[in-house]
Amino acid sequence: MAQKQDYYDILGVGRTASTDDLKKAYRKLAMQHHPDKNAGNKAAEEKFKDISEAYEVLSDDNKRRRYDQFGHAGVGTSAASEGGNPYAGRSGDVNDIFSAFSDLFGTGAGGFGGSPFDDATGTGASGGRTRGTRRRGMPGSDMKIKLKLTLEEIAVGVEKTLKVKKIKTCETCSGSGSKNGEYETCKTCSGSGEVRQVSKTMFGQFVNISACPTCGGDGRVVKNKCETCNGDGRVAGEATIKVNIPAGVSEGNYIPLKGQGNAGQRGGPAGDLLVVIEEAAHKYFTRHGDDIIYDLQLSFPDAVLGTKSEVPTLGGSALVEIIPGTPSGKIIRLQGKGLGHLNSYGKGDLLVRMNLYVPARVSGHDREMLRELQKSENMSPRKTGDKNFFEKAKDIFG
Repeated sequence: MAQKQDYYDILGVGRTASTDDLKKAYRKLAMQHHPDKNAGNKAAEEKFKDISEAYEVLSDDNKRRRYDQFGHAGVGTSAASEGGNPYAGRSGDVNDIFSAFSDLFGTGAGGFGGSPFDDATGTGASGGRTRGTRRRGMPGSDMKIKLKLTLEEIAVGVEKTLKVKKIKTCETCSGSGSKNGEYETCKTCSGSGEVRQVSKTMFGQFVNISACPTCGGDGRVVKNKCETCNGDGRVAGEATIKVNIPAGVSEGNYIPLKGQGNAGQRGGPAGDLLVVIEEAAHKYFTRHGDDIIYDLQLSFPDAVLGTKSEVPTLGGSALVEIIPGTPSGKIIRLQGKGLGHLNSYGKGDLLVRMNLYVPARVSGHDREMLRELQKSENMSPRKTGDKNFFEKAKDIFG
């Protein structure tokens, strides 16, 4: 998987650079690498594109905030900050991305993009290879791990420390796979790193070019294999990784951690780790967007006469006033007691919903009092339709 250069590094500024600093850096570099001043210079043209892209993101406050939190994935077409798949902006179909997810020890060679040599020209979704060039080592597979969070953690954001079982670089051979660092040319592909299969059909002859199965596209094979990793350059291990979760994330959001996936084979780049958010069920609250709902059980006397009641919040408790004559289903809104907004300021609200409590059993004394109340007209719902249309018209027109 090709690693994209950091936008701050492209512009040559620090992560705390002001708007003016960004503007000065952009103008200086843009003048230096502008295509009009570098006619026919492809490298300058690509550099100018990178400079423009970096400035376009960092000069926008919202995009810069998402980039600082999620990296390049945060400013893609479906970033984690928008509740979608942060890898949707990469090359390749989104379905291919998900179908290529490996399990915790993943077996795919190319991670989300599949094989690094997907098409006949030798350029794959992992970004890297063209005819005549060869990348040393195979890229590591990407990983997916689920992280369950409470509403209290989602409300304000949290830093989590994860222990992840993954494929790590072999320390004995430093990932080379060789005991003494010696290699020999692959005999299957004669060092080209690719094999060709010719097939004939009624439409003509087709040539399919794919990575060499013996050397994995490297063009070399290990001469003396490392005894620890048996020439693979990797071993099973465990890593401790910290991840910052912003406030307001939702079930299914993704947090990408670049280079934290499985190690690449024989010096290849490491894959990414994708942290998928799950929400734990809460004892008191249900979530509605960034608001949370609490159902308050209210007795009949309290609903009629009014009262004050203490209700739980995500950070403690709050006192709410129930006005006389409060009906069942009425909602009292406590502003700012909900969840933080994702990549934005402010919080949602706590919605206290009134539910009339009806006891299943009552004592004889309570039953008698209820019978007396039953006789009162004020205790019965107002009847509608006591008079029909013609009777009402007669009252009006005499």
